[in-house]
Amino acid sequence: MADVQPEPVELPAWRAYVFKHRGTLLALPALALTTFGRPSAASAAAGLPVALLGEALRCWAVGYSGVTTRGDTVTAPALVTAGPYAYVRNPLYVGNFLTALGFSVAFTGGLDARSRAALIAVGLGTMAAVYATIVPLEEAYLRRTFGAAFDEYVARVPRTVPRLSPAEPQQGNYDASVIARAETRTFATFGAMLAALVMKAARG
Repeated sequence: MADVQPEPVELPAWRAYVFKHRGTLLALPALALTTFGRPSAASAAAGLPVALLGEALRCWAVGYSGVTTRGDTVTAPALVTAGPYAYVRNPLYVGNFLTALGFSVAFTGGLDARSRAALIAVGLGTMAAVYATIVPLEEAYLRRTFGAAFDEYVARVPRTVPRLSPAEPQQGNYDASVIARAETRTFATFGAMLAALVMKAARG
């Protein structure tokens, strides 16, 4: 399939706001964790592998999707169905959710059960609300741009719960060189969260 030149999709004003400011909105739960969290050695040991798994999934996905994932408007130069996109339609968001879950577990081990549950629920709930708003908008753009090809992809690959085996056919190529350009902000955020975790754990 030939590449299709991306055209911004027109969004309702409030949805456009959520999409444009999704990074800021998703930073709020991270700020809450670093402010109110109280990690323990056990919670850090349990949560960090999950966070790293989420980041690895995100990097895998970015290698296929490229730098367009960072824009303020919904775009897609081509319909990518290879790599992690052969298992789930939104691997970037699944990766983000795993990273958020991992840090939520890591930061809250020293809190009482009620406070821990509340902090995790608020953080993951915020993320779920943001993605519930923007994923249908992205899918509307993909359907408008790629038509039947996207509908066929939707029929093969689930939105958020990955398949056990990759769907065929697949389209797209992996380019590891794009990760450094596309993920600078993500790596900085991950590093900042890790540094905050270490400092709070050291303070006990």
